Amino acid sequence: MGKVVLVTGVARPLGGRFVRRIQRDPDVDRVVAVDAVRPAHHLGGADFVQTDIQQPTVARVLAEAGADTVVHLDVTGTPLGGGSSRTALKETNVIGTMQLLGACQKSPTVKRLVVKSSTNVYGSAPRDPAVFTETTPPKSLPSGGFAKDAVEVEGYVRGFARRRPDVAVCVLRFANILGPAADSPLAAYFSLPVLPTVFGYDPRLQFVHEDDVIDVLRLASHEPRRGTLNSGTFNIAGDGVLLLSQCSRRLGRPTVPLLLPAVTWAGSLVRTLGMSDFSPEQVRLLTHGRVVATDQMRETLGFTAKYTTAETFTDFVRSRGPGLLPPEALAGAVDRIAALPLPGTGSGHPPKQSAN
Repeated sequence: MGKVVLVTGVARPLGGRFVRRIQRDPDVDRVVAVDAVRPAHHLGGADFVQTDIQQPTVARVLAEAGADTVVHLDVTGTPLGGGSSRTALKETNVIGTMQLLGACQKSPTVKRLVVKSSTNVYGSAPRDPAVFTETTPPKSLPSGGFAKDAVEVEGYVRGFARRRPDVAVCVLRFANILGPAADSPLAAYFSLPVLPTVFGYDPRLQFVHEDDVIDVLRLASHEPRRGTLNSGTFNIAGDGVLLLSQCSRRLGRPTVPLLLPAVTWAGSLVRTLGMSDFSPEQVRLLTHGRVVATDQMRETLGFTAKYTTAETFTDFVRSRGPGLLPPEALAGAVDRIAALPLPGTGSGHPPKQSAN
């Protein structure tokens, strides 16, 4: 018999895509798709079970499925359909993970666990290292929001790994996920007509394309190839970085630089309007940025992202349509301003020295 894979969070577009993809693999015999709500998209030939992973019933679902591989995707920073409260989202992320891990611990059939996490666990602080590795401790632990959820989730996963050393556990820390169907907080921020930014800061950002997310989840859910190891914690991101100013130019969306207190106030406003998640951790990211190393992703996990950070953002921009300003015009205007001579320098050349 082939593998039996149980996947959580299938009502979201990313979960649905992964379910449709993994069931096409020749060594997968059955896919059991789990979520508290019925998905609006199709799941191919997967068996859908409508259950809340916060409830003990998830243990019965796992036992009846006889799954040997569990892929936990129901860890997210964006409410499904925009209708859930922050409290409900935290309960799904943290309490739901606890219940699922409890069910996995009791299951004699589970041999592999893959957990979707986030580079948000590193936080964003003014004295952060230039690049985070998987073993770099954060300068300041996230104090709230999805970032804090991800830290708690990873803590429970580490505890499970100690109790079940026979289970291969793979934690994938994704950079900001973008693509045509992305529903991440940063995707919502970039969809605003005008981007509020923090005055005096131009943070470095990394992205991972949703196609690469599906591919690396699929890789992690299978037996490792020779020379690779599909267990451990891995940063997942596209090569390269983009500055926030570069992102705004490519989007064709103007920025409004605000002092930090005003940015926090603006965040409260856009949250009230239901437009974006502007939590304190999101504000810190847009202030200090974050860059992670992906050496272990390539060398140990054996995965290379198809899209760079810049290519990921370009695909995202195409899916969102034109901004208020054409990107070419905005970029040209910025370049012309940068080329203007400094005061007292005339045509841009250093001022000539007097003969006297």
